[in-house]
Order: sequence, then C-alpha cells, then structure tokens
Amino acid sequence: MEKYDFSGWATRNDLLCTDGRTIKRDAFKSQNGQTVPLIWGHNHSDPNCVLGHGVLENRDEGVYAYCSFNDSESGQAAKKLVQHGDVRSLSICAGQLKQAGANVVHGVIYELSLVLAGANPGAFIDSVMAHGETSEDRTIIGYDENIMIYHSAEEDDKSEEKKTEEKSESKEDKTSEEKPEEDDETIEQVFNTLNEKQKNVVYAMIGQAIGETDEPEDKNDDDSKGGNTEMKHNVFDNDKKNETGGFLTHSAQEDIIKMAKTSQVGTFQTALQLYAEQNGLQHDAVSGGFVQTGDGNVTSLFPEYQEVRPGAPELITNDQGWITNVMRKVHKSPISRIRTSQTDIRGIDALRARGYKKGKEKQQAGNFKLVRRTTDPQTVYVKNALHRDDIVDITDFDYVKYLYDIDRLMLNEELAIAMMLGDGREDGDEGKIDPDKIRPIWTDDDLYTIHADLDVEAAKKELQGTNTGVNFGENYIYAEAMINAVLYAREHYKGTGTPDMYITPHMLNVMLLARDMNGRRIYASKAELASAFNVGEILTAEQFEGKTRKTDDSKTKKLLAIITNLNDYSLGATKGGEVTHFTQFDIDFNQEKSLLETRCSGALTRVYSAIAIEEDVTENP
Repeated sequence: MEKYDFSGWATRNDLLCTDGRTIKRDAFKSQNGQTVPLIWGHNHSDPNCVLGHGVLENRDEGVYAYCSFNDSESGQAAKKLVQHGDVRSLSICAGQLKQAGANVVHGVIYELSLVLAGANPGAFIDSVMAHGETSEDRTIIGYDENIMIYHSAEEDDKSEEKKTEEKSESKEDKTSEEKPEEDDETIEQVFNTLNEKQKNVVYAMIGQAIGETDEPEDKNDDDSKGGNTEMKHNVFDNDKKNETGGFLTHSAQEDIIKMAKTSQVGTFQTALQLYAEQNGLQHDAVSGGFVQTGDGNVTSLFPEYQEVRPGAPELITNDQGWITNVMRKVHKSPISRIRTSQTDIRGIDALRARGYKKGKEKQQAGNFKLVRRTTDPQTVYVKNALHRDDIVDITDFDYVKYLYDIDRLMLNEELAIAMMLGDGREDGDEGKIDPDKIRPIWTDDDLYTIHADLDVEAAKKELQGTNTGVNFGENYIYAEAMINAVLYAREHYKGTGTPDMYITPHMLNVMLLARDMNGRRIYASKAELASAFNVGEILTAEQFEGKTRKTDDSKTKKLLAIITNLNDYSLGATKGGEVTHFTQFDIDFNQEKSLLETRCSGALTRVYSAIAIEEDVTENP
C-alpha cells in the first residue's frame, strides 16, 4: 500500500442512512483495490476541488479508504484541515445503484469527498498520518459523522449535517521498550499505585482491546493497510451512537430567523422551507416526520390515480344541441343536383280575373315571373390516421371507434354551420365549402331569406312615451325590440309549418332577464318566450356569437337569430354520396387511415322561408 495521508470508513454496512437506504455487505465489492478521486464536497464543476485520490478496500463492515492529498494549493489546505481535525467526515458519490427495497445491494463509487457532515452513521476518518521527522500517528476518534450516497442524477444534492459517534478500529500495540529515566516511574510502579477497583477497570480495558484484535490475519496485515503505520485506539470510545436525526448549525438557525423576519417571507415555517431548498437540507433536518426515501417525495406512497369516468376521455366540444337538431330536421333528398322553380304572381294586375260584358272581347291574362335556381353538390370530408402501435397499446377503450366518433362529430358540425352560416373560410382556401354548393341560410338571397334589423332605438323611443324607462331596464327594451323585429318579419314569411328559432345564448339571456317594476321576470321560461315569438322552440347556438357580414351598401350586420323550418331546406345526396366511412391500412407507415366523406348539396327550396335577425354594428366614420 502506498504512503497515505489519512484513512477512514467511506461507508459502513447495515446502518440506516438519513435518505432511507441501508447499504448491505459487499455492495461495492467489485471496486476493492480501485483508486477513485478525492474531492471537496462533491463539487464536480471546479478542478480546484480535486484534492487527491483514495484507494478503496472492501471489508465485512463496509468500504475502507486510504487517501492521499495532491500537491495543489487546495489539496494542501484540505490536508491541514484534516490534520487539525476540522474536517472529519467522508462521503461517497455512487451511481448504478441496485436496490432490494430500501437496501442497496450493488453500486459503483465514482468519487470520495471530504464533507462537513454525511448521512451514513459510521463513515469517518479514523487515522491521520503526520508526515514529519518522527512519522508518528495521530489518532482521530470516531467523530460520529455520516456518509452521504450521491446518485449520478443527484450530484447537486447536499445532505443535512448530523453527528454519530463511532469507536476507532485501530489498535494500540506499540509498547515502550525504552528504559525510564531516573526521575520517571515505571509502568509497574504506576500500576501498583492503583487500588483494586481501578485495577479491575484496567484489566477490562486491556481485555477488550485484545478481543477486538482477534481478526483473521489477512485483515490485520499492516502492509496492506498502509505499510508500517501504527494505528492507535481509544478504548474509552465504546458507546456507538446511531443517531438518525439531523441538526442545524447555530449560524444556519440565525440565517433562518433573519429570513423569517423579512416582509417577503413572513413566517418561520416558510423561511425554514426556503433555507432547506437553497442549502440542500434533507427533509429530516427540517421536520420530524418519518424518513423519506427515493426522491424524497412522500407522494410515492399515495395510491394510483383512478379515472372518475373510466373509459374514453370525455370530449369538450362546442354546443352540439342545435347541430343535432339541424341534422335531424333538415330535409334529406336522394337528389344531389337540386333545381327549384317558383313563379311569382304577387301584385300583377294583369293576372287578375276580369268581369265580362256581353258583346265585348275577352282579354288574355298578363305574363308572370319564373324564378329558378340550381345547386350542384360538393364533397365534404374528414381524413385521419391512427398509428397501429397506438391502437394496440391503448386498451382502456376502443381507440378506433373513439376517433371515428370525433370525425363524425366534426363532419356534422361543419355541415350544420355551412347550412346555417356558411363555411367562414377565406375565398381561395382549398378547404372552403362553396356557398353556391351548400347555400347558407344567413347570407342567402333576399328572395329566400328575409333580413330584418333589430331597431333598439325605435323600441326605446316607443317605450319611453309610457314612462317605461323608469320601471324597466335595458333587457326589457331589447326583448321588446327583438319581438317586434321577429313578428313584423313574420308578416312576409312564406315557409311551411311552424319555424324554430336559433339564437345566440347572450341574446336569449338578455330577454329572459327582462324584469318589470317589481323585479318579476317578464318571461319565466324559454317556452313563454317561444310563444311570444310564435315559434316552435328556441335553440341556442354559441357558434352564432360574434358573426358579422358586409352588405352590398357596405354596412356591417351582426347576426342575432335565424328563424326557419328546416324542412324547407333540402340536403341532397345521391346513392353513394351519403356519409361513407373508408378505412385502409398503410403498411409502409404502419398506419390505419380513415376517411369520412359525403358528396351533397344544400339550399332553401322555398322563397321567404327563413328570417335572419341582425343588428347594425357599422362604425360611424
């Protein structure tokens, strides 16, 4: 063994560390005789922190280390600290740990470090060589210090400081053979001065010292443990303390109290937690709970999370109620190329029947107008792909069906919006649904859709004459203006049956919140409001919110509601053009591809069969 500056236990077996682990025998057996760097405080970022090296020796009790300092300034400074007894603890940085529960059964020590405090009871420096003229050993008692196992992923963690006393394993077998001077007493003379009780104590101490040296010869070979170095043993250090709790130094306590007094922190508990995070204290250094293991997070003991609603994830969608209503009530036609023909005979005097006078020639009726419109179909589709790996790995629900349901939902929503409002994409967009193929009700020609404006000012002026402004709020005025606009437009309505109202949620709430002077609501329910509008039912459509259009006279109109009977709107698709689902497996990319498409046309088939209530929001220049 080469000359060394000090030696000590790097780690001891079967002692519970403060991180919750217990190092078992021969956990680092594979590194017996290996040399590892000796650094300061596990600092791997500064080359000045490399102090020397240590030679590891695997023993039954743990891993013993013989360490030598280098000639660098930091190495010699650390050597003085060790010789003076200022630094007394060793710590290891280990990785590739294999554990059986909390027991470490295998690992690799990357480096040794001198630390102020460790986490493994029994890891301490027990021998320091004083390389001087006399080459005398200096005995360092087991300083009750610990060792901290640093994992490769936790090199920046710092363990809490703690104390554990450990008896020294060096023996005192060096006897004095020199003759005493004339004025000195011999050992026998000193021993004879003791009483019987004191002699029994000496006998016991000598017996213990002899008993502790009864080890196999290969474990007492001085040549293998540092040449001719003689180790001294303190026979009074018999009580091994195995403390597991941490402590804070006095200076650290002062820092925490100062931090707690600041206005940004405010409480001692918060200051203690911040100090622990900033200085890498273990949890048992700041609280007295049970020892945590692993990553130091007690939540690892919590039960696994469970789905509140097992199965496929719940979908968060736009309002689908009105979409379902539209797809159910719209007229389905087996014809995709739609043509509508109407003859307008309103207000033509020449078509009126005439009275006949005897002897007069009968006159022929006048001409009338023929209105005809054709609509061609367009393909609308949703394409998707599923990786087969995902299909196989997801076992909680049917992933294929789940994605198909989403595609069908999006297809229905797109068709409903195209029929009611229009596609909304910019002209020239490749994915735009042509408004001449699926004609939107809102922006349809005035011959098919009646566009009526909401005149709030007129309603307010009318109601102010009865002093209603004092008794009713703005909600009541809006409600009255809306009812007036709808009922007056109904005078020109030519659709079949009873229409339904599709309205923005906000406008519906405005009308439902209308109150009289006593605070009683004017309309207690949607049913009462539907009766006032003379419609079958009222459905809210959040997709209507904020929709505006430009008129031919450059005015901006905001949509509030659409009133129509969707039986007057024809959605045509020939055989094969109905909604069809195609699937195909791509072996090159290991994907299951899905195509959901339909080829259809859509248009109002009756003139004046819809009403669009709008509000003029044109900004004044």
